[in-house]
Amino acid sequence: MADTTDNAHVLIHPPVAWGLAILAGLALNWVAALPFVPDDWPAGLIGTIIFVAALALAAWAIRTMTGAGSNVPTNRPTTAIVESGPYRFTRNPIYLGMFLGLVALSIAFNDLWLLLMLVPFALVIRYGVVAREEAYLERKFGEVYRNYRTRVRRWL
Repeated sequence: MADTTDNAHVLIHPPVAWGLAILAGLALNWVAALPFVPDDWPAGLIGTIIFVAALALAAWAIRTMTGAGSNVPTNRPTTAIVESGPYRFTRNPIYLGMFLGLVALSIAFNDLWLLLMLVPFALVIRYGVVAREEAYLERKFGEVYRNYRTRVRRWL
């Protein structure tokens, strides 16, 4: 059973927010298509390559986090500040993978609505998830987290 007191209390679980952004973009495209990729570009191939890179980044981050013995789901306690793997370069590699994945899908499906959904998704992640996670990590880990935060950027 998850400890409901020792977590960041995010507004929405990031995979749910990501899925909603995708569904909204696809639904809007179904209502009023807004293609944006030039016809002579291999949109499917470009989107697939970017999506695979996004998936690899997220998988690497998840493997690094779980390998360090900490939890990935936002409703579970964080047990350690992970500073290895992709966490050496960014404090939020899983969310970066989600952002890249949304860009990749917008290219692959030639759907400008999906790309536009990046704005509300990014705002929800930044203010409804990351801000709460950062406050939680500072409360829980104090100086250890503050030192990590000064060395590693939030995004890139």
